[in-house]
Amino acid sequence: MSQPTQIVIASNNEGKLREMTALLSGLGIAVAPQSRWGVDDADETGLSFVENAIIKARHAAGLTGLPAIADDSGIELDILNGAPGIYSARYAGSDASDEDNLNLLIDRVKRTGVQRPGARFQCVMVYLRHARDPTPIIAQGTWEGHIVSEPRGDAGFGYDPVFYVPTHACTSAELQADVKNTISHRGQALRLLLEKLSAILD
Repeated sequence: MSQPTQIVIASNNEGKLREMTALLSGLGIAVAPQSRWGVDDADETGLSFVENAIIKARHAAGLTGLPAIADDSGIELDILNGAPGIYSARYAGSDASDEDNLNLLIDRVKRTGVQRPGARFQCVMVYLRHARDPTPIIAQGTWEGHIVSEPRGDAGFGYDPVFYVPTHACTSAELQADVKNTISHRGQALRLLLEKLSAILD
């Protein structure tokens, strides 16, 4: 299969788009966000990261007629029974801001009384050749760390300011962008996806 001239990224999240575009740059793959075609975010009605990623990719591919890459990602805390999980982007409500979600997570962690609880970022990324593709290519990345009680750093987005990365002794929001993209859940998933794509995009 020859390489497509264009792939749509099925997201309107500026933070995700910034990271995914950086990871895909220099690979000879032409990518653009779905907003270029006026595509709104899909309704995330799935009950898992993989379901939501496929929903988003099908939505963007269907409205643009292009192959699509989508991810669904979030943070999981065992002390909160895996929450926020797939609801990470709307933890404090459907119209919640990153700050709203972050503050709610901090509050709920403090209520448990557990210091530095374990946490992980999960990312499932999918590639669809077209909207009715019955065999999406799927990749997953997991990033382990723990939660700190006070936000630190001004890089990144979402829960990055409270996600402590033991290997680098700082929060995700304190990492340089190129370092984060090397070790993050999204970076892991996208590199694995690209490995799987290499066979069909030659």
